[in-house]
Amino acid sequence: MNDLTCLELCAGAGGQAIGLERVGFSHVGLVEIEPDACATLNLNRPSWTVIQEDIKKFDGSPYRGVDLLSAGLPCPPFSRAGKQLGHADERNLFPDALRILRECRPRVVMIENVRGILDPAFDHFRLDLKENLAKLGYKSAWKLHNASDYGVPQLRPRAILVGVTLDCAAQFSWPRKSFAPPHPVSEVLKDLLLSRGWRGYRQWAKLASTIAPTLVGGSKKHGGPDLGPTRARKAWAQLGVDGLGIANEPPGRDFAGMPKLTLEMTALLQGFPPDWKFYGGKTSAYRQIGNAFPPPVAAAVGRNIRRCLMSKALARAAS
Repeated sequence: MNDLTCLELCAGAGGQAIGLERVGFSHVGLVEIEPDACATLNLNRPSWTVIQEDIKKFDGSPYRGVDLLSAGLPCPPFSRAGKQLGHADERNLFPDALRILRECRPRVVMIENVRGILDPAFDHFRLDLKENLAKLGYKSAWKLHNASDYGVPQLRPRAILVGVTLDCAAQFSWPRKSFAPPHPVSEVLKDLLLSRGWRGYRQWAKLASTIAPTLVGGSKKHGGPDLGPTRARKAWAQLGVDGLGIANEPPGRDFAGMPKLTLEMTALLQGFPPDWKFYGGKTSAYRQIGNAFPPPVAAAVGRNIRRCLMSKALARAAS
């Protein structure tokens, strides 16, 4: 099934890569600058080719002809929580992604970012990007996707850009929302919260009967291992979760009060498979989890990209 190739930029802990792998993409390279994230990728998928490098220095020429170029570019330049400097932010890697796209000439490009990039403040930025992609022969569009629409138990809106070469563009369509609603936090975390015999689970579950608010991973310069700033922690408190810190283990039998989430719990809420491990200390691991692209969302978009490419291939074979 994995007969389509993918080069991924800013791969992080592998959220996007897991989703694309599930729907039949084989990664020829995953580029990531952070050592711990690279170690996470190698720990879980020793067969992947992980390249620890700044994409500003990465040469995409050896990957010319790859089917898909995917990327989870840094979000701070466009985040509503930041200064929204956009193209003027030193962390804006869109120009580098465009350069790599020119070098490797994929059939499809997919870039994930925060919903803030769709704000009116960045209309010119998106138009300029669209025109640059058009000059390179790609028809592109942005669409806002909420992770909860694809089974992820979390409110996590993400903006996704897909650009398709003109000969394939007519075959691409955005994925439809899942018919089944995501499970509530209480159900997703039940086994972990009961693993040490916590007697307060049933009462707590009444509060955590909805999906989670957005996980906030924090930036490299700011943010420790907790669930975000004050507003985010208040949202978690409504679900009976103490957002000030990450716990080392689930609550014990006689624990009283609001439990804190463990790294394993946050990973499940982000849509990672239960056996996915994260390398590094608590702050580093949580940052990898909190900044990830939920695998089910990546899989949903990736599945439609695959259908687009395969339908074109079938049409070419029939003609």
